[in-house]
Amino acid sequence: MSAVSLEAATQLKSDLYYQAQGNEVTLFEYANQHQLPVLIKGPTGCGKTRFVTHMAKKLNKPLYTVSCHDDLTAADLVGRHLIGPDGTYWQDGPLTKAVREGGICYLDEVIEARKDTTVVLHPLADDRRILPLERTGELIEAAPGFMLVVSYNPGYQNLLKGMKPSTRQRFVALRFDYPSMELEQEILIKEAGAEPNLAFKLVELAQALRRLEQNDLDEVASTRLLIYAAKMMSSGMKPLDVCRCCLAEPLSDDPETVKALMDVARIYFDE
Repeated sequence: MSAVSLEAATQLKSDLYYQAQGNEVTLFEYANQHQLPVLIKGPTGCGKTRFVTHMAKKLNKPLYTVSCHDDLTAADLVGRHLIGPDGTYWQDGPLTKAVREGGICYLDEVIEARKDTTVVLHPLADDRRILPLERTGELIEAAPGFMLVVSYNPGYQNLLKGMKPSTRQRFVALRFDYPSMELEQEILIKEAGAEPNLAFKLVELAQALRRLEQNDLDEVASTRLLIYAAKMMSSGMKPLDVCRCCLAEPLSDDPETVKALMDVARIYFDE
């Protein structure tokens, strides 16, 4: 897999909507001011990526997003030599581009990456702010605007996958969670164009499904899934069909569990 396929110099939409839950915007701005790396912890679909995209737009910085996985290599981040019509040439990876340009490099679900890959982050995540390129012999000092931002879901951590304390303590950390009911309703109204009554019922349903997490579900209904559901219901799709395809089926592969989730959905969207 090439670095090019991992790179996403995000095209920031002018109508991007982000609803702050607390003082995370101010904290991120101070971290940027003092050139500090940021770690964002929170469950799936709670708005971590949307927040980083919003802040990149607010701070007018280029954003390079990398979705981390087991096969991610250091070369995928920093770059590699390629062969072209005129011979061998070096191509920067997303991390190197962000370092040179003074942009944001955002590593989503960083604990999914191999340990030998995340080691390259250490000299960037302390007061050195340098990126050694072993294959070219170059030592790049990060441009003043560069920010390293990583995120992960604490619920996924185990003995084999987790962030080492020596890495975690290099970051300013923010903890995210799903929004309050009032904020989540506002998000559905503004992001999905949902009517207030529909937004209220979807959030009520989400609260009921989230209470099942400890017993039946590995994951809960995220704000992202609620936005999907609100968009499809608002366009005229039958509510229970939407509940099945946007909430029940994404949350479980077990037919009995899906049936139980749909029984809960019928309480709020009976046809």
